[in-house]
Amino acid sequence: MSVNNIKPVYPDFITFYEEAVKPFKTANHAAIRLDNKLKGNSKSFFAYFMYQDKKWKVASDTHISKLDVAYEAFKNGDDPFVVKPVRDHKAETLNIKGQPIRDTRFYVYSA
Repeated sequence: MSVNNIKPVYPDFITFYEEAVKPFKTANHAAIRLDNKLKGNSKSFFAYFMYQDKKWKVASDTHISKLDVAYEAFKNGDDPFVVKPVRDHKAETLNIKGQPIRDTRFYVYSA
């Protein structure tokens, strides 16, 4: 029996949130993170979405509350994201404007 491990690619962040995050929140009321764990690193990715003509991957250990912040900003007509290079400058990460630089709990990387 084969398991389909292909992660969906959503056309934008709002579609990703409404079609992937909202149903997950409904099914897992007590979940803090997308992997439904309380702590620890995750090397898996929950889904992908497009932003500024690039594909971005959302790590499974991303906190749902941070996705909520970004979603509310988009719904209010604001772009909440800042694109920054990772430490080795070999990739990029999305950060939420106005959020702490360290311990962001928002793990979205260029795919």
